[in-house]
Amino acid sequence: MIDLLVRLYEIEENLEEELRLQKEGIRVFRLLATDIGKAVEFARSFSEGWANECMAAGTNHPPTCFVAVREKQIVGFACYDATAKDFFGPTGVLKSERGKGVGAVLLKKCLCAMRAQGYVYAVIGGVGDALPFYEKAVGATSIERSSPGVYSTLIGFSS
Repeated sequence: MIDLLVRLYEIEENLEEELRLQKEGIRVFRLLATDIGKAVEFARSFSEGWANECMAAGTNHPPTCFVAVREKQIVGFACYDATAKDFFGPTGVLKSERGKGVGAVLLKKCLCAMRAQGYVYAVIGGVGDALPFYEKAVGATSIERSSPGVYSTLIGFSS
């Protein structure tokens, strides 16, 4: 799986989309430390590795994780600066909420937060089937020879 590069100076939050989600009962905001456990459990529904990365992002100061919540339940999350500095991910949205713009709002919230922290570019790590989403949503481009990249040091990784 390849990594992607995003030019953060070209990214703008989509406040209209965020307001539309709010009208549909979905709020998107930065995770609070008191809710790290809930976010980690939600991330675990995707993978144990994502849960670990969510924990790392949740314990950063400020937390580098955003969540989408409907009726007091997490329906999506997105992290940055979890596995490595300047990396976006992981991110996940419930299947029932996909295609509604939740993922795009979470993505742009994270990328704008990264830009506010002084990053100029962001890396989206280990992208698989989501490549078309990132290309369309934020103009991400492939980084040649980026696989396996930082993930080559995972315990149990074999080339």
